[in-house]
Amino acid sequence: MSLSTISRAAADSDLVSRVTSAAYKIANTDADKANTVLGQALITGSGLGSVGVLMYPVAIETEAAYETALVSGRGAPGFDKDIITDAALETAVGNAWPMVLPPDLPPIP
Repeated sequence: MSLSTISRAAADSDLVSRVTSAAYKIANTDADKANTVLGQALITGSGLGSVGVLMYPVAIETEAAYETALVSGRGAPGFDKDIITDAALETAVGNAWPMVLPPDLPPIP
Protein backbone atom coordinates (compact mmCIF):
# COMPACT_ATOMS: atom_id res chain seq x y z
CA MET A 1 0.00 0.00 0.00
CA SER A 2 1.22 3.48 -0.67
CA LEU A 3 0.45 7.11 -0.10
CA SER A 4 0.46 7.68 -3.86
CA THR A 5 -2.38 5.16 -4.19
CA ILE A 6 -4.37 7.05 -1.57
CA SER A 7 -3.65 10.35 -3.29
CA ARG A 8 -4.60 8.97 -6.70
CA ALA A 9 -7.83 7.48 -5.38
CA ALA A 10 -8.82 10.69 -3.56
CA ALA A 11 -8.42 12.62 -6.83
CA ASP A 12 -10.03 9.96 -9.08
CA SER A 13 -12.98 11.73 -10.74
CA ASP A 14 -14.89 8.46 -11.09
CA LEU A 15 -14.46 7.68 -7.40
CA VAL A 16 -15.38 11.27 -6.49
CA SER A 17 -18.59 10.87 -8.50
CA ARG A 18 -19.47 7.62 -6.76
CA VAL A 19 -18.66 9.06 -3.32
CA THR A 20 -20.90 12.03 -4.13
CA SER A 21 -23.74 9.68 -5.09
CA ALA A 22 -23.27 7.66 -1.91
CA ALA A 23 -23.19 10.83 0.21
CA TYR A 24 -26.43 12.11 -1.29
CA LYS A 25 -28.06 8.72 -0.78
CA ILE A 26 -26.97 8.59 2.84
CA ALA A 27 -28.02 12.19 3.49
CA ASN A 28 -31.48 11.34 2.22
CA THR A 29 -31.91 7.99 3.97
CA ASP A 30 -30.14 8.28 7.34
CA ALA A 31 -31.80 10.76 9.71
CA ASP A 32 -28.78 11.04 12.00
CA LYS A 33 -26.47 11.92 9.13
CA ALA A 34 -29.10 14.16 7.48
CA ASN A 35 -29.06 16.38 10.56
CA THR A 36 -25.30 16.98 10.45
CA VAL A 37 -23.64 19.98 8.83
CA LEU A 38 -22.67 17.85 5.81
CA GLY A 39 -26.11 16.25 5.54
CA GLN A 40 -27.92 19.56 5.63
CA ALA A 41 -25.51 21.08 3.10
CA LEU A 42 -26.17 18.21 0.70
CA ILE A 43 -29.94 18.19 1.22
CA THR A 44 -30.29 21.94 0.77
CA GLY A 45 -27.96 22.00 -2.22
CA SER A 46 -25.45 24.31 -0.62
CA GLY A 47 -22.74 21.74 -0.11
CA LEU A 48 -21.77 19.93 -3.30
CA GLY A 49 -18.11 20.70 -2.63
CA SER A 50 -18.49 19.37 0.89
CA VAL A 51 -17.94 15.76 -0.18
CA GLY A 52 -14.24 16.56 -0.48
CA VAL A 53 -14.01 16.00 3.27
CA LEU A 54 -14.91 12.35 2.63
CA MET A 55 -12.40 11.59 -0.13
CA TYR A 56 -9.22 10.84 1.83
CA PRO A 57 -10.92 8.71 4.49
CA VAL A 58 -12.74 6.77 1.73
CA ALA A 59 -9.50 6.42 -0.25
CA ILE A 60 -7.78 5.03 2.84
CA GLU A 61 -10.60 2.57 3.58
CA THR A 62 -10.71 1.32 -0.04
CA GLU A 63 -6.95 1.50 -0.63
CA ALA A 64 -6.31 -2.25 -0.88
CA ALA A 65 -8.93 -2.84 -3.59
CA TYR A 66 -7.90 0.30 -5.48
CA GLU A 67 -4.20 -0.58 -5.45
CA THR A 68 -4.84 -4.20 -6.41
CA ALA A 69 -6.77 -2.96 -9.44
CA LEU A 70 -3.95 -0.62 -10.44
CA VAL A 71 -1.31 -3.32 -10.09
CA SER A 72 -3.37 -5.76 -12.17
CA GLY A 73 -3.82 -3.20 -14.96
CA ARG A 74 -7.44 -2.25 -14.36
CA GLY A 75 -7.74 1.25 -15.75
CA ALA A 76 -10.75 2.59 -13.85
CA PRO A 77 -10.72 1.36 -10.25
CA GLY A 78 -12.85 4.26 -9.05
CA PHE A 79 -15.56 3.53 -11.61
CA ASP A 80 -15.72 -0.25 -11.68
CA LYS A 81 -18.14 -1.46 -9.05
CA ASP A 82 -16.61 -4.93 -9.15
CA ILE A 83 -13.40 -3.41 -7.74
CA ILE A 84 -14.95 -1.23 -5.06
CA THR A 85 -18.50 -2.45 -4.61
CA ASP A 86 -21.35 -0.04 -3.98
CA ALA A 87 -21.87 -1.61 -0.57
CA ALA A 88 -18.20 -1.17 0.37
CA LEU A 89 -18.28 2.41 -0.87
CA GLU A 90 -21.44 3.27 1.08
CA THR A 91 -19.88 1.76 4.19
CA ALA A 92 -16.69 3.77 3.69
CA VAL A 93 -18.67 7.00 3.17
CA GLY A 94 -20.80 6.28 6.25
CA ASN A 95 -17.70 5.57 8.33
CA ALA A 96 -16.04 8.80 7.15
CA TRP A 97 -19.12 10.98 7.67
CA PRO A 98 -18.34 13.89 10.01
CA MET A 99 -21.03 13.82 12.68
CA VAL A 100 -20.79 17.56 13.33
CA LEU A 101 -24.13 19.06 14.23
CA PRO A 102 -24.99 22.56 13.06
CA PRO A 103 -24.74 25.09 15.87
CA ASP A 104 -28.09 26.82 15.48
CA LEU A 105 -30.05 25.20 12.68
CA PRO A 106 -33.14 23.14 13.47
CA PRO A 107 -33.01 19.49 12.40
CA ILE A 108 -34.53 18.61 9.05
CA PRO A 109 -37.78 16.72 9.71
